[in-house]
Amino acid sequence: MNQPNKEIKEMKKPKVESYDIAKSDETLHLATDLAKFIKENRLFQNIQGKEYVNVEGWQYAGSRLGILPVVEHVVNISTDDEIKYQAKVNLLDLRSQLVVGAGFAICSNREQGKKYYQEFAIASMAQTRAIGKAYRNILAWVIRAAGYEPTPSEEMDYGGNEAAAKPAVPTEKKATMKSSRETPVAEAEKPEEQSGSVRYASAKQKEEIIRLLNNPTITRQEKTKMLLNINRFDEERAAQAIDKLKKVIEEREDGQSAAA
Repeated sequence: MNQPNKEIKEMKKPKVESYDIAKSDETLHLATDLAKFIKENRLFQNIQGKEYVNVEGWQYAGSRLGILPVVEHVVNISTDDEIKYQAKVNLLDLRSQLVVGAGFAICSNREQGKKYYQEFAIASMAQTRAIGKAYRNILAWVIRAAGYEPTPSEEMDYGGNEAAAKPAVPTEKKATMKSSRETPVAEAEKPEEQSGSVRYASAKQKEEIIRLLNNPTITRQEKTKMLLNINRFDEERAAQAIDKLKKVIEEREDGQSAAA
């Protein structure tokens, strides 16, 4: 009599899947999942009749393959009359602990539509572009298989596509902002407002976050939100996220034990 109830519980249990980029059949399954995820979450921009995936969509594809971005540097190369930043991002394969790709990008306030952007927004967009570029170098065909253009939307030369860099009132004071968010696992409603001197989360911290997210007490929705936001964590926020995840897992496991 308990068999039907057991089957129902198994059907409702979140299914955690990961894919291997070396296996083409698995990545094609990922393309199907990716197409659905991008559409449901509107992670694309329609530019001149073609659909380009936002960097969050590329990050999702990478996270399902166990490949995460690690910011190597964000360098201020500004001049007296131009705000300009260069970023480099490496892609780390969590299975092998090897760097499997990289991307460089530059952003300047001399670009069309960016004349009045604050410094933090220029630095942030350079990083975002570098992440998208790095993923594009190895995952372009997966995005194409999902039905989208194989170029990150942030690379396209048009105004208004980046929520990270909305025009602001010009200011002579350089931005040296730090995040004031208290909850590291909250969904990212705004990108980080960081300067090039920020110490971003280490590969070891990101790997620990991924390990904790794979705990069965963490829901798929919670996992997806953090994976989409993980590259924005600095070392402090990553440490806070790890502590919070451990606490949540412990509380939920204790609750399950008490219920049993």
